[in-house]
Amino acid sequence: MTRGVDSELEIVNTFAWRIILIHGGNKMKTQRFALILTLLNLALLLFLATKGSRVEAESVPPVLRARAFEIIDGQGRVRAEIKVLPAQPDFKMPDGTTGYPETVLLRLITSKGGPNVKLSASEDGSGMVLGGEPGYVQILSRSKTPFIKLVNKNGREQEIKP
Repeated sequence: MTRGVDSELEIVNTFAWRIILIHGGNKMKTQRFALILTLLNLALLLFLATKGSRVEAESVPPVLRARAFEIIDGQGRVRAEIKVLPAQPDFKMPDGTTGYPETVLLRLITSKGGPNVKLSASEDGSGMVLGGEPGYVQILSRSKTPFIKLVNKNGREQEIKP
């Protein structure tokens, strides 16, 4: 088990005070000894500090694995996320079909909490939504017919299908 910088300095300082107390009769020798000990402490501190930073840099894992990632802003609000959503076999889709497959979802979220970008991928296709104040654009390539849908802020829609 490795000791921290604080514990090693504490051991050195404890040892030094014992020596000063034992040889405390000569003030000049004690001052010289205290100066030498201070310089040794400083050298030890610098050595351990530089050694510690290299060890941390080398311990970065090559791959970061998780079930979901969230990026938060300075106020603690989620501003971006990527996660895997489980399959929902009983989910009713807008086109009348039933079931939604496992999906990987990336969301980029505004400071007000609204998703401006959504990108998804599943076994049966993918989709993307780009939103903003004037409306949104949805591109969906799932099922039988891919399409592009444009919606303005008043709810007026236009679809483009092949």
